[in-house]
Amino acid sequence: MLDVARACNVSDTTVLRMCRNSGFAGFTDLKLGLAQDLASPTQLIHDDVTPDDDAATVAAKVFASTIQSLRDTHHLLTGQDMARTLDLLEAADHVLVGGVGTSGVVAQSFYQRCHRLGIRCDAPVDSQLQIMHASLLRPGDLAIGISYSGATKDVADMLAQARRAGASTLVVTGNRDSHVARQGDVVLVSVSHETRSEPLAARACQMALLDALYVAYSLRHVDDVLENEKRLNQAIAQRSY
Repeated sequence: MLDVARACNVSDTTVLRMCRNSGFAGFTDLKLGLAQDLASPTQLIHDDVTPDDDAATVAAKVFASTIQSLRDTHHLLTGQDMARTLDLLEAADHVLVGGVGTSGVVAQSFYQRCHRLGIRCDAPVDSQLQIMHASLLRPGDLAIGISYSGATKDVADMLAQARRAGASTLVVTGNRDSHVARQGDVVLVSVSHETRSEPLAARACQMALLDALYVAYSLRHVDDVLENEKRLNQAIAQRSY
């Protein structure tokens, strides 16, 4: 929406008003409507497939698309951004991770990673709880917001609340110039070339960015992480066959 507003030399509020006057709930709703009108039925499933593709061809195309997205995401990741992100995580007394939909799944995955690292972390599934948790953060804490579109209001609100509380913020998004990205002290960009509202490759790229952060942190705290892994493995060993 910011890109459209800038290109038309108007405010983003004007763009939003235009969307609503056209019968859409907002800019995201307008984009979805355009995508559905312009895309073929198969594009709504995946951009690269056709109705004539057999299962093996579909698999090859999906893998190729995801691999390319991962490469492009890595290309955009700078050493400076990675170092700043790692410093934020190391300095954090408490971490809050938030996301909804597919990005919420990524948030839950990183929440589990934080436990393995011995980091105090919360990742409420409910978006209202995310905002409530954010209001209780303090200086020295870190809020991580995940939104591929960058247009998820709940995530933007959570991050804004965290900043008001004095916490640092990290954003993982597919749109650096977005409402969610505006709330980030550091922004990590994930890439997907699909036009669907929830690209299949987006989650893989978000996971890869956060997995890289997990591994980098582990290398700085090898002894602590190994001790945590030992205790966790002992705790769950009796629950395995």
